Amino acid sequence: MTTPPNPLLDFTDLPRFDLIQPAHVKPAITQLLADGRALIERLASDATPATWRDFAGALALGLEPLGRAWGVVGHLHSVNDVPDWRAAYNEMLPEVSRFYAELGQNLKLFDQYRALKASPEYATLSVEQKQIVANEIRDFRLAGAELPEEQKPRYQAIMEELSQLAAKFSENLLDATNAFAEIITDERLLAGLPADAIAAAREAAQKIESDGWKFTLHAPSYGPVMQYADNRELRQRLYRAYATRAAELTDGASKPEWDNTPIITRLLELRGEEARMLGFANFAQLSLQTKMADTPEQVLAFLRDMAGKAKPFAEKDIAELKAFAKETLGIADFQPWDAAYASEKLLQARYAFSEQEVKQYFTETKVIGGLFKVIESLFGVRVKPDTAPLWHEDARFYRLETPGGELVGQFYLDLYARETKRGGAWMDEARSRRRDGAGWQKPIAYLNCNFARPVGGKPATFTHDEVITLFHETGHGLHHLLTRGEELGVSGIHGVEWDAVELPSQFMENYCWEWPVLQEMTAHIDSGEPLPRPLYDKMRAARNFQSGMMTVRQLEFSLFDMLLYGGFDPAGDKTVLDLLNEVRAEVAVLLPPAWQRFPQSFSHIFGGGYAAGYYSYKWAEVLSADAYAAFEEAGGPFDTVTGRRFLDEILSMGGARPALESFIAFRGREPTVDALLRHSGMIVG
Repeated sequence: MTTPPNPLLDFTDLPRFDLIQPAHVKPAITQLLADGRALIERLASDATPATWRDFAGALALGLEPLGRAWGVVGHLHSVNDVPDWRAAYNEMLPEVSRFYAELGQNLKLFDQYRALKASPEYATLSVEQKQIVANEIRDFRLAGAELPEEQKPRYQAIMEELSQLAAKFSENLLDATNAFAEIITDERLLAGLPADAIAAAREAAQKIESDGWKFTLHAPSYGPVMQYADNRELRQRLYRAYATRAAELTDGASKPEWDNTPIITRLLELRGEEARMLGFANFAQLSLQTKMADTPEQVLAFLRDMAGKAKPFAEKDIAELKAFAKETLGIADFQPWDAAYASEKLLQARYAFSEQEVKQYFTETKVIGGLFKVIESLFGVRVKPDTAPLWHEDARFYRLETPGGELVGQFYLDLYARETKRGGAWMDEARSRRRDGAGWQKPIAYLNCNFARPVGGKPATFTHDEVITLFHETGHGLHHLLTRGEELGVSGIHGVEWDAVELPSQFMENYCWEWPVLQEMTAHIDSGEPLPRPLYDKMRAARNFQSGMMTVRQLEFSLFDMLLYGGFDPAGDKTVLDLLNEVRAEVAVLLPPAWQRFPQSFSHIFGGGYAAGYYSYKWAEVLSADAYAAFEEAGGPFDTVTGRRFLDEILSMGGARPALESFIAFRGREPTVDALLRHSGMIVG
């Protein structure tokens, strides 16, 4: 009997999610690793002078299949984290990590790149190719290619362990989140909750054959309780469970085997050791080598300058909130589990509307259609439904075309939360654009969110914040899909400095506040009527509601991250929580209880790629606000000339040149913070 081909090794078109199984992972990745090592050995031992076509180009193309296949495996681990997929991913993760660590330390390849840069051919290379050569030389140095041979095995071991720890951190957090459930049987405790949240809780309870209502720590369930539940004790119980996930405290949502505390310590130790091996004083210095910011000191100065501007507004916000809670809600001893609830009540009292009222207008079909219309209006492409094998019935597939029908790129959209899906929202790539012979390989993206699924036969409805999240991730997707890059190394988001990657995503968020956009993307779930203008005006008036508090919260996370990786000693007397409390004393206005364990769930910097880089959100927010101001100055958000320039100078360029050069080419000058402060309502006078 003939063995069927391994679908993970099929690169002819779209990933075969209808066929790929966990059992395919090990044989496919093992083969691709062997193929990659054979290619590296051949190129590294080639005695002929290095050329772009026969060396740099050949290496990138030869290793692309491994990246694509492992990307599919990683994607399925994120969106379908069942035991078999988790085991398949974790079995090969050390092997893949070892391969890339070895690749980055290959001195012969490093020498080939340096020889290519010194060769006569270098002057004839394209702008993209020159940028790739510069990036590769930098990355080989940062990956330890120049380390003494006796140190390289230790460096490789560090890389393997770091990848395993990051994966385990995320898995612990998901397991702890899934483990907690609050089953309510007393209907009186549901007072204040929206009807759709109650219906979802009832449906969840029925799945476990309970007559009550089941609430969990997943955002679509947890968020409405914290924001709307009148019962303060219920809010406190869920807050305690959420705030102690994956920590050493076991009275909430954790078990000893899910405790991320030792993982955090080990991650800090290893990243510090990695940095010192490469000649840096700390990991923050190493991290910034691939970012726009130059030094940790520059980042800290930026964050503290923002904090100085924002904290007076934050102090005013919290004072008003506490006074309102005491005088109107009878909450004298204000606590963090009261914040979202009291804020919603204050919002209603001040602006005469609620987020729940607004949510009824953001029905899924209209939101998706409105999003696509914004894309089409801004960038001259068309978004159409497409067909592809999918990993879950929730997922959908679309294509971008030129007005003439030429394919630009494709993307998957997976909107809803599941217990087997990691939390949050993110964009990832399935395939990157590159020249393919006489034609082009077109890019493919994954867009993932964690919204509440529809219940009771009605369409799903989204909060305005969720709509903003969808636009944000779509901005990342457009950065990947609208590239005009010819070479993999700088196509789409490749080669873009980490603190500039958020520019397109945060830029797109602005369109969620424009009246013409909201007219097109809203229809009341019952009446079908679009968002009324008076309600929109109230939303606009409330846009900067508590913006000071929200700003200092982001600055708290950013400062903690940079200080943690910029000199904190995990073996010293000060704990990670001690450091976080010092940061809070500096910038925060709402202090959590001593038992809160935020670091144990801070997956961005421990389970993701934002270590010593969380400041990127604020850094890029300056860029995005300034970029959007160009449209305002040109007369409107859909000014076609400005939109074309944004496409040409930002989105299509990818990583072909430094992000600051791209911004200056678009804006005509370097960025300033003025637009962000104005948009946030934090310019006095």
